[in-house]
Amino acid sequence: MDQGLKTKTNYPTEAKKTDIICIGHITHDRIVTPDREVHMPGGTSFYFSYGIRHLLGERDDISYRLITSLSEKDMKVVNDMRREGIEVDVIPSRETVYFENIYDANQNNRRQRVRAKADPFSCEKLGDVNARYIVLGTLLADDFDLSTIRFLSKRGTLVVDVQGYLREVRGDKVFACEWKDKIEALRYVDILKVNEYEIEVLTGEPDQHRACEMLAQWGVREVLLTLGSYGSVVYVDGQFFDIPACEPLRIVDATGCGDTYVMAYVLRRHLGDTPEQAARIASAVASIKLEASGPFLGTMEDALQRLKKSYTNATVNNLAAGKDENDNIPS
Repeated sequence: MDQGLKTKTNYPTEAKKTDIICIGHITHDRIVTPDREVHMPGGTSFYFSYGIRHLLGERDDISYRLITSLSEKDMKVVNDMRREGIEVDVIPSRETVYFENIYDANQNNRRQRVRAKADPFSCEKLGDVNARYIVLGTLLADDFDLSTIRFLSKRGTLVVDVQGYLREVRGDKVFACEWKDKIEALRYVDILKVNEYEIEVLTGEPDQHRACEMLAQWGVREVLLTLGSYGSVVYVDGQFFDIPACEPLRIVDATGCGDTYVMAYVLRRHLGDTPEQAARIASAVASIKLEASGPFLGTMEDALQRLKKSYTNATVNNLAAGKDENDNIPS
């Protein structure tokens, strides 16, 4: 444990209006690629928190808070985050989630094992959470049950990555599973992120556009469909927006790219961007993250510069200014 800072393991019980809150477990990750093996912190909450801290830069007009849960023995990672200026509330857990992510040469393919699980989140533990956006960093099916989703949906715009609800742990292996409460739960979800495999498992529909429409019928307001190197699709208010992937300079580590995409999308939506504008910047941010292991450590200017490689300067200027989606944004 880091002895330089006093650890804080209080439950988040005070009513505190925050712009963006992410709730999720920080993990211990073992990442294996054809070129190397690394051990590092991970989880949606980790990638989201560092990413938003760096995208915000020196801005102090947007508040962000992380609520996480991990073992006392792993508090060093929390102390490191606090040193970076990230506000973190910790709910004590008996264990920290321990993931193994093994990639082959195609970074779109991953094999995963879970060596340890943390305690799930609950309404009682989360207290009076209140924010404009509440992001659930779901890793496993039992992280947030239906009652917790229902509770949090009343506290802010609810953002969910479906990945955790479609995988369960048996032994140390991760298996695909059915989200048994999906119809009821999705009534409370405002923004849902899925990839090309998850959306078919979730809906049973192989046609991706039709699957997006089904999710909207079930209650989701904005569907974010990520397609890896093929880009992404945003479906909102009956409209589809096809978002090309921004080309990375090199491919190093895809771990956390989906989390980074969601982070940038939520931040830009909070800043007033349209869904299409937000998704284009999210694509650029995710491509920069792909170039290194660990979280996104770039800036908003880096993302805008990356966009210039794919879109017109007029588009980049509109995105930076937060103008209407019809102002010279290419389809």
